[in-house]
Amino acid sequence: MQKKNQIIASCALLATFGIVLFVFESYLPKPLPWAKPGLANITTLLALYLFDLPAALAVLLVRVLLGSWLLGSLLSPGFYLSLSGGLAAALVMELFRTIGERKFSIVGISMIGAVTHNLVQLYVAFLLLVKSPQIIFLAPMLVLPAIVTGMVNGLLAFFVLRKVAEAGLFTPRWFAP
Repeated sequence: MQKKNQIIASCALLATFGIVLFVFESYLPKPLPWAKPGLANITTLLALYLFDLPAALAVLLVRVLLGSWLLGSLLSPGFYLSLSGGLAAALVMELFRTIGERKFSIVGISMIGAVTHNLVQLYVAFLLLVKSPQIIFLAPMLVLPAIVTGMVNGLLAFFVLRKVAEAGLFTPRWFAP
């Protein structure tokens, strides 16, 4: 019971930190209208490596729901884009992390998640907003920034996991400090 409570408390802290990053990120200037650094996704990645997919999904759902509510965008198109991209990214990251346990680093997994996130958002934007097949031409402009932000976020998550492991707080799954 102690371990379960510790995991719940840790996920709540990750979700809270994710909400802070989600809101903070909304105030950052965007070099391109659609390009965001995705800093809040670091918390989903950390939950995936520290715990498991259900924990990561819980962190993601709390972060997106409460973050969108705080920003006044709950149930807006942006909310659905964020939620669908986040869910798809978490599922794909877990898939690649599980099947490629020693083939992909956390940085690679983060990059895969970022690209998935953006491509799913593009598809959902097509379904909900644009309804024009020409939207596919935006894919390269979404994938290239996703690779960069995925790499940066993966490196940040790696350093956090290393510090967590060195402190003896948790032993992240499939992680060697």
